[in-house]
Amino acid sequence: MKNLNTRSLISLLKKTHIVEWEATPSSVDAISWLDGLLQFLFPSNHLPKSTSYEGILKKNQIDLENILLSYLEPSGIDIEGVVHDFYSSLEGIYQNLRLDANKINEYDPASHSVNEVIVSYPGFYAIAVYRIANHLNKLGIPVLPRILCEYAHGKTGVDIHPNAEIGVPFMIDHGTGIVIGATSIIGKNVSIYQGVTLGALQVAKSLAETKRHPTVEDNVIIYARSTILGGDTVIGKNSVIGGSVFLTKSVEPNSQVFNTHQLRIVVKEDAPTLK
Repeated sequence: MKNLNTRSLISLLKKTHIVEWEATPSSVDAISWLDGLLQFLFPSNHLPKSTSYEGILKKNQIDLENILLSYLEPSGIDIEGVVHDFYSSLEGIYQNLRLDANKINEYDPASHSVNEVIVSYPGFYAIAVYRIANHLNKLGIPVLPRILCEYAHGKTGVDIHPNAEIGVPFMIDHGTGIVIGATSIIGKNVSIYQGVTLGALQVAKSLAETKRHPTVEDNVIIYARSTILGGDTVIGKNSVIGGSVFLTKSVEPNSQVFNTHQLRIVVKEDAPTLK
């Protein structure tokens, strides 16, 4: 086998990787930090009585400031201030997530307890990661929020952009295949089932700063496989969107929208018996 001349490739990779490493956080470190934070908020294992909650939180805070955010230019963002603001808001994030979990438990007949929702429901996990990432996004942290949400996307099949605005409480049931775009606005007490898309009518880079995704007002239920598109599309409060509905226009409050496709089932009384 002939020796390959890889000097040019290696030189290119070194230059490219250095630039990219300086501009982005490590995805491995990001996931480790997220796992530690979620384990602190919702421990899946019994913690010893001697556990120092203060120590766990302090380590998580140090990891965020000294490892994950070390890629940021100090002149461009107050890293210490951002970290302080995030952890000052952590109790509020936790309380909101408890409300999300309570709603899922209350409305899902398959759930036996809030704890079951917290430790095993992919929909709750996706919401938890979203609320953490969304707050980091609001604090002006680039890239990291997207890494976190895409990690949750890979684990759960739920794709929520960290820039979306989602009220409390919020319920995702089953979850797989849900897409919630970056400029989506979702009100309080909304329930979404598997396969739902809140998307854009057009995909163009020139529309990056415009509202491209729908607004869903309070107390709305959107059932499985429905697609709602467009930045001007508003689903009015207290509405129910049935399964497999395709919408590109607004719906008045208190509406019920259902697919008119009719399914026919015919039973043949004299059907031959298989032997």
